[in-house]
Amino acid sequence: MQEQAIVWSGPGLTRVPFDVYTDAPLAREEEKRIFRGDTWNYLCLDAELAETGSYRTTFVGETPVVVVRDGDAEVYAFENRCAHRGALIALEKSGKVDGFQCVYHAWSYSRQGDLTGVAFEKGVKGQGGMPASFCKEEHGPRKLRVAVFCGLVFGSFGEDVPPIEEYLGPEICARIERVLHKPVEVIGRFTQALPNNWKLYVENVKDSYHASLLHLFFTTFELNRLSQKGGVIVDESGGHHVSFSMIDKDAADASYKDQGLRSGNDRYRLKDPSVLAGFEEYSDGITLQILSVFPGFVLQQIQNCLAVRQVLPRGTERAHLNWTYLGYTDDTPAQRTVRLKQSNLVGPAGFISMEDGAVGGFVMRGIAGAQGLEAVIEMGGDSAGSSEGRATETSVRGFWKAWRGHMKL
Repeated sequence: MQEQAIVWSGPGLTRVPFDVYTDAPLAREEEKRIFRGDTWNYLCLDAELAETGSYRTTFVGETPVVVVRDGDAEVYAFENRCAHRGALIALEKSGKVDGFQCVYHAWSYSRQGDLTGVAFEKGVKGQGGMPASFCKEEHGPRKLRVAVFCGLVFGSFGEDVPPIEEYLGPEICARIERVLHKPVEVIGRFTQALPNNWKLYVENVKDSYHASLLHLFFTTFELNRLSQKGGVIVDESGGHHVSFSMIDKDAADASYKDQGLRSGNDRYRLKDPSVLAGFEEYSDGITLQILSVFPGFVLQQIQNCLAVRQVLPRGTERAHLNWTYLGYTDDTPAQRTVRLKQSNLVGPAGFISMEDGAVGGFVMRGIAGAQGLEAVIEMGGDSAGSSEGRATETSVRGFWKAWRGHMKL
């Protein structure tokens, strides 16, 4: 089935071999079974393809992809690889085109990824050229199925992937709609290099247990404590999740300080507290919602800071994290100012999330000699279902449930 020989203790989800983060044959199998398998992978925002000919380049796993809007208003996606010698077709991150032409040998492609022209196909002065049997329709980059949900563009190489709404399930669909219920626009973006396997960052996103322990800012300024109202939603597949909470001053207690936790320290203050001065945006009172879609998409609402994140593998020990900050198109100037100021909460140097960019590297360094050993993921039990409490690793176990299902392990 595959080259690697990862050994699991059993069918359960509470023990994860450290080898899954470092094994190169396993990473190649992930590309085949997960990223090029029956999954929906986030590609870009529909709003980023506003006009006919607008395109963006992105990745599905490590496979480069072009996403483009054609004259029929539909979005198409295909592998960013010339069918001739394998060079990139599109070199820029974004642009607007009538069609594409490979810079290497000038093979041309339509906005739907069809090969439309071969330079000197008939030769020059009666010499050379392609054989008479060459058929352009039989050559071209691989095309992806495309689905758009709430302005999110997903793509899949899989032939048996279910419709996007079925793939997400009703609870996840509702939570996406909660945030993306009206048109958005991009207000900032960047790419963060992570010194760890992509799965460690996805686990971290799903890990509601660590959030108020690792992130000193969360607890100090009472944005997120495990004692606050909230919960965790895990879909039936295990692969998608939502963690949410509400700021609740009455939930403040001494539990963090009593246990001598780093995040129980209350001596820190903000010189400019206006970074936390937001506005009520949703009637349900939820001030923090982190949502993930398997394998590597994240939608965040942290107070008024909205963003999507795309997690991409780069070999076994590196990953890229693409951040795209969002605002609603009908934001007032004051609301937009709040969003931009609160963008300081997240990102590589964000007051909240800067630790997430480092802790995965701490794990990679810590497991360097741990071949054959396992991580313990037992907080909250051994199931992978929804939970009313957030002192749990249920959604992390859900990730491994989905991962093992796709990997047939």
